[in-house]
Amino acid sequence: MTETNEILRIAAKGDGVTVDGRHVPFAAPGDVLQADGTIAPGPHRAQPPCRHFGACGGCQLQHCDTQAIARYLGERIAFAAQGQGVAIGTLLPPHLSPPRSRRRCTLHAASAGGKLQLGFREAGSHRIVHMRECHILRPELFALIAPLRALFAARKERISAKVDLTLADQGADCAIAGLKVEGLAATEAMLAFAQDNGLARLTIDHGYGPETVWEPEPVTVSPAGVPVAFPSGGFLQATVDGESALTRIAGEWLAGARFVADLFAGLGTFAFALSGNAKVLAVEAARDAHLACKAAAARTGGAVHAMHRDLFRNPLQPDELNRFDAVLLDPPRAGAREQIGRLAESTVPRIVYVSCNPASWARDAARLVEAGYRLEAARPVGQFVWSTHVELASLFVRQPG
Repeated sequence: MTETNEILRIAAKGDGVTVDGRHVPFAAPGDVLQADGTIAPGPHRAQPPCRHFGACGGCQLQHCDTQAIARYLGERIAFAAQGQGVAIGTLLPPHLSPPRSRRRCTLHAASAGGKLQLGFREAGSHRIVHMRECHILRPELFALIAPLRALFAARKERISAKVDLTLADQGADCAIAGLKVEGLAATEAMLAFAQDNGLARLTIDHGYGPETVWEPEPVTVSPAGVPVAFPSGGFLQATVDGESALTRIAGEWLAGARFVADLFAGLGTFAFALSGNAKVLAVEAARDAHLACKAAAARTGGAVHAMHRDLFRNPLQPDELNRFDAVLLDPPRAGAREQIGRLAESTVPRIVYVSCNPASWARDAARLVEAGYRLEAARPVGQFVWSTHVELASLFVRQPG
């Protein structure tokens, strides 16, 4: 056993990395890789709480303690920035959402060996882990696992279905794709499932888009306390806790701004949070999300104005951007190359960039820094507890001259 066998850090996909660069699955910082290939536990090793850990692809880091996970989140952002030659003024401590706080998930169901399997897929595989417990999902969502399993198991045909679960204001929104529901008996079984389990909504997608089977009252979510119609399949931050952390720090960084543009606004998560102290233009390309945001904005008194616009094909131009005291953007994983290019040409004093992909964020950050912005601060947010998924908020300030 030598010093070179100590695990120094966690790599991007969750493996431990030794001093000499070897990757060791399920190793934590401070563990020691022994000559026979076994791992001697170190000070940051934790006992995984879930029986499925190691097989289930939903978690990669249950063997690490909170300190190691927090360090991992910070390093992912720091290394991404360094790789693009970008200096971070202040890397703030990570915010970690607690266990059992995920309010949305995608599960898979399939017939295998005469049995019905339902759960997350194994890491790097299409095989399904037959879920018996889960330490990341909200209890309200996990409570649907057994009823869903019974619903699918009662079907005579082979099952190959996808289930999206989201916790809305009225309860669980369940969207099932890949399941044929034909005839009175099948329809009644679906209605009974929805009613017996108090679903807020049940939709079935036969390949032509979701069709609503059950929705006793319009389904909403309430960012910043504002009820917004929730389209089936709409995007939400993974946890209420993480959403609050992101909107809180965005509000702190944009304090004093009177006119703010919220780009890739979705349902208005940030727009409504910021509208208490500013007028906000919420720009979104997805029509259903835009219309939901627009309708909610109309009921709040006019502090939020919703605009339908594809910011990839038609980004806001510098003369449009220069009308704002600040810009917030929260783009998809691919980043916002086209819109960042126009922001780089603008005179917007402050930009808050929220991202779910450190790599595309760092690429866009380099373009802003090259154009005269300074990356003042960044904060990691770990909404996907025990996973290698990293989200962050960052603040860019245009430098004089």
